[in-house]
Amino acid sequence: MLEHMSSIESMDGTRIVCQRSGAGPPLVLVHGSINDHTNWEPLLPVLEEHFTIYALDRRGHGESDPVDGATYALEREFEDVAAVIDAVGEPTAVLGHSYGALCALEAAFRADNIAKLVLYEPPIPVGTAGWPPDTLPKIEALLEAGDREGAALTFAREVAQLAEEEIASVRSTPAWQTILDTAPTIPYEVRAIGGYACDLERLRHLPTPTLMLMGTESSPFLQEASESVAATLPECEQAVLTGQGHLAMYTDPERFLGIVIQFLTDD
Repeated sequence: MLEHMSSIESMDGTRIVCQRSGAGPPLVLVHGSINDHTNWEPLLPVLEEHFTIYALDRRGHGESDPVDGATYALEREFEDVAAVIDAVGEPTAVLGHSYGALCALEAAFRADNIAKLVLYEPPIPVGTAGWPPDTLPKIEALLEAGDREGAALTFAREVAQLAEEEIASVRSTPAWQTILDTAPTIPYEVRAIGGYACDLERLRHLPTPTLMLMGTESSPFLQEASESVAATLPECEQAVLTGQGHLAMYTDPERFLGIVIQFLTDD
């Protein structure tokens, strides 16, 4: 179980809450969209045996400060993750999933003490169209009508492009309620991804040892993004999760943990 809670002030004064647990070298966990630090709870009993965990709530999520969607800027998210890493005060590993993987990748350019980086399918636009053009208006209309479940399901099916089996696996867990609670963050995060321009050339200068996780059943958008980033980073290994999609921490946690822990503990 989580043992400590603390807050870190980001560059713009936003309070980022971080849950600390376990013992060992530090590992910062960065969750993806429509979630919070509890995304990692099924994995914590094993991770805590190896690492001191710092599981943050991204701004607008969990216990961290709320966000004004009208003024939201993705750049602030990068600064938030870097602020948590810097507050740890020693070289730390970072594991980011989906939107959190993008934040972790960009934080690596802003924090000085990242020892290793694990990225699970960052949604970086590099070529393939990510989602239908009417998806965002549809989600906004559902939220305006008070239908958070409809908005979350539309996001899962059209943006994350999850298989129905993956969606069912999440809906059967307590994580689904967290997803419904944070559904209002969907529009500004989807809009931010659509407007994010990745400079692949810049990635060639990031020396951090990195592991890129990708599932064979993930959407073409996520697979292309992961492969492009992995091929560009100079110190990057790839781990292909055969038969898995975007949510292996739920659908195959044993294999997910085995790959991540081996990479992080291998000298």
